[in-house]
Amino acid sequence: MLHQHVDELAVATRNRGFTMITSEVARIVTAANVQTGLVTLHLRHTSASLLIQENADPDVRRDLDAFFARLVPDGDSLFVHTMEGDDDMPAHVRTALTTVNLSIPIAGGRMVLGTWQGIYLWEHRTHPHRRQVVVHVIGE
Repeated sequence: MLHQHVDELAVATRNRGFTMITSEVARIVTAANVQTGLVTLHLRHTSASLLIQENADPDVRRDLDAFFARLVPDGDSLFVHTMEGDDDMPAHVRTALTTVNLSIPIAGGRMVLGTWQGIYLWEHRTHPHRRQVVVHVIGE
């Protein structure tokens, strides 16, 4: 029989950078009691994103931050939308270049992630935020 379970994670970010949420999502998947299915994550914000990335070497995350800083610098005179500061529009562009949704298969009651894969919320603003991630589990 097909089951569905919806929950929400509140994720506190300290500043621009990555916050791993793999274990929190795994707890929700376990609580949903689905053996085979899909978990979908949706971030309810436009200035942060979700991604699956390497969880072993922190240099990968540092390099991603450095690349995006070069690609979409804060305070770029190109941007008109600066209502909340120099990092406002760059944060929106960074989100547009990444994603606010992820889907991960579930098999044997667990998310099917690679050995070095972790789920991250990537904060694109330079100051702390409280972000909301909706977690939808469906399966049997």
